Amino acid sequence: MMANIAELLAERNQIKDRLSKMIYGSVEFRERGGKKYIYVHYREDGNLLSKYAGEFSNELYNLILENSSLAKELKKRLRGINKALSLLSYKEEELDPKVELNIDFASKNLVSSIYKQSALEGVATTYSDTETLVEGGKVSDMTAEDVTKVVNLKHAWEFILSKGVVEYPTNYQLLCQINSIVEEGFSYTAGSLRSVPVSISGCHYIPPIPFESQVKEEIASLFGSKKEPVSIAIDLLLYVMRKQIFLDGNKRTAVIFANHFLIRQGLGLIVIPAERVEEYKKLLVAFYETDDKEEISAFLKDKCLMAL
Repeated sequence: MMANIAELLAERNQIKDRLSKMIYGSVEFRERGGKKYIYVHYREDGNLLSKYAGEFSNELYNLILENSSLAKELKKRLRGINKALSLLSYKEEELDPKVELNIDFASKNLVSSIYKQSALEGVATTYSDTETLVEGGKVSDMTAEDVTKVVNLKHAWEFILSKGVVEYPTNYQLLCQINSIVEEGFSYTAGSLRSVPVSISGCHYIPPIPFESQVKEEIASLFGSKKEPVSIAIDLLLYVMRKQIFLDGNKRTAVIFANHFLIRQGLGLIVIPAERVEEYKKLLVAFYETDDKEEISAFLKDKCLMAL
């Protein structure tokens, strides 16, 4: 049941994001100075809204007609998703002001967070290119693979920052959903536990094959500890990285997963600064080899926590 909720919330966010970027609705033509312009009228959350679409052209007009047809189908699916969530007894409640402040803080630092995560993954991007991609623009000096990684990170962050998902528990189902977004377009097993052995570059440690029941139990045990929330978030991050739960994207998934928990508590963000990536990687390799997380935990808390 919980897995269904996580998937439904992700799909709902994707549809809403898609609708927000589409030009659709009933068409109105207005003429000024001998030129014809298109305006569209549409409903959103029960409100009748109007939007300027552009100067008339057959291409624009046909696009609006196509989008209007598609928007009807997408809104029908949204109604179906909301009905399904209701049947699963999912309810959205008012957020704590501290959590709302944290969401705003994370949103304002979205480009910076994604740029730093990209640097951690060796993605060849600049802050400017990252900002362009986050804002929906195009860049010409990056590979298609790197562009996709940045865009996927954007979608994953937007996913955990949406109201319904912030309220959702930081659990195994959410973890899998984050990985499916982070790895979209790269692997057909995205969001699923890996079933083959993997090695980690730079160290001798070989993570064991993960099993769903064990992973769920181990994540639950981290929440059952008596540690303060920031330490629990760090434990979650390190657990996902060392366990190598997924075939790929574990570091990206782990950071976003841990931040979901932090944001739910209204305690800020954990992001590895670009200038400390090499230091972090050395600590991470040592942690992989020894399973001693004292030094890297202190590093994450002292150097990577962005408190409100």
